[in-house]
Amino acid sequence: MSLDNKPVYTGGCQCGAIRFRIEGALTDTSICHCRMCQKAFGNFYAPLVSIGTAHLQWTRGEPKRFRSSNHVQRGFCESCGTPLTYEAPDGAALAIGAFDHPEELAPIVQWGIEDKLPYVDDLHHLPGHRSDADLESAGFLKTMISNQHPDYDTDEWPLGEAGK
Repeated sequence: MSLDNKPVYTGGCQCGAIRFRIEGALTDTSICHCRMCQKAFGNFYAPLVSIGTAHLQWTRGEPKRFRSSNHVQRGFCESCGTPLTYEAPDGAALAIGAFDHPEELAPIVQWGIEDKLPYVDDLHHLPGHRSDADLESAGFLKTMISNQHPDYDTDEWPLGEAGK
């Protein structure tokens, strides 16, 4: 919470070139199945949360934007490609996965269901496994060094040797 008891959210792109801070309540958490959102996110759907009247501040860098239609532009990190914003005349939304704590932003509605991929509703029936349960990938996973920005703000990025 901020000093005036407004909720505070932070997040950014995968590489850390772009970071944001939002003060105020977020609204209308959703997923959009429309084909344009599928392509913009390279995924089955786009999980988004509307900024509404909350205050958004870019604290490191700012997204590059692509006009995906005559009404909408989408912001993304030019360095790593992370989808970040959906910006329309009636307001802007941010990608839920870009938040440091996406678990706090559960979707409450689905849009564009006419383009929903036919298998999406059955994904929860697929067998689930922890990453470390794949014994064939154990060596690969054990030696992996992530270059992903952590889920918190840093004064600099990438971190120097002292910060690793």
